[in-house]
Amino acid sequence: MSRINKNVILALLTLTSSAFLLFQLYYYKHYLSAKNGAGLSKSKGSQNGFDSTQWRAVKKFIMLTSNQNVPVFLIDPLILELINKDFEQVKNTSHGSTSECKFFCVPRDFTAFALWYHLWKNEEGWFRIAENMGFQCLKIESKDPRLDGIDSLSGTEIPLHYICRLANHAIHLVVFHERNGNYLWHGHLRLKGHMDRRFVPFRKLQFGRYPGAFDRPELQQITVDGLEVFIPKDPVHFLEEIPHSRFIECRYKEARAFFQQYLDDNTVEAMTFRKNAKELLQLAAKTLKKLGVRFWLSSGTCLGWYRQCNIIPYSKDVDLGIFIQDYKSDIISAFQDVGLPLKHKFGKIPVSQVYTVLDRVCRHEDSCAL
Repeated sequence: MSRINKNVILALLTLTSSAFLLFQLYYYKHYLSAKNGAGLSKSKGSQNGFDSTQWRAVKKFIMLTSNQNVPVFLIDPLILELINKDFEQVKNTSHGSTSECKFFCVPRDFTAFALWYHLWKNEEGWFRIAENMGFQCLKIESKDPRLDGIDSLSGTEIPLHYICRLANHAIHLVVFHERNGNYLWHGHLRLKGHMDRRFVPFRKLQFGRYPGAFDRPELQQITVDGLEVFIPKDPVHFLEEIPHSRFIECRYKEARAFFQQYLDDNTVEAMTFRKNAKELLQLAAKTLKKLGVRFWLSSGTCLGWYRQCNIIPYSKDVDLGIFIQDYKSDIISAFQDVGLPLKHKFGKIPVSQVYTVLDRVCRHEDSCAL
């Protein structure tokens, strides 16, 4: 009987000890760990995303580009939008003061940067070092469209995109080339036959579906998630450009064939007119852009671009078109403010409208020519 009592007592003690141990574990998990964890995350930040695959990949890429003096800047639309929402605070964040990863730790497949190609000095060396650091890199090249009109150089290939993968996150490096007219251009991302189409999910890339053109951005350096990066000084303007950045290349080969049949006018008068017309186009485009008015090349100006990649010298005017619904009464005053006074006005709104401002015309109903 005493033996049974001892076994019962031992079992009860074991059960009580187990219950107490379970209570301690529960208390620690739901009360102490939550309370201490908040302070720990504030002090170290390691629990707030800084160990994520995305952040590590971006950190390594920034270290690489910084050490090799590679002129890159952040163009990722999602991250720029997040930064812009809290721009003042981000600008005032100092290096090392970040306690939470808010931007580069968002789960995704890619982070996009741009490369200012004409400032890059060590392409091959950088490529080799990137692979030594653990990146798997893919280089996409294609012919330089700027050289299509030159027989001896036509077909010369230039780098257009780099994709460097580390673990399951990739850096999309979009190569920006300078073009005449003081803007930056990137090419279409086309995979060649031998390239692995499973290297990354290419369909998710935000740049490269078509060639693009952007205003030359002024850059500024800021600290994002503890990493120093360059971004466009006006991120809103850059983001607004993206949906309208599609670039249509001039038909250089056809233009060359045209001039083989019809001699180009290279007189001083023709060259002077073309120069003035291009300056006029830039001024008109800038003025309409400020007003938020969409426009396109029209009539002889459009024909010149399409047929001969230039201004037709004997046309003696510049033609732009706008939609009638985009018409604003302050268009005329805006042109006058930049030194382009109204010369003629024909028709009435909303039936039809034709303006001539320094021999540029605006025509009507569905569209208007300035």
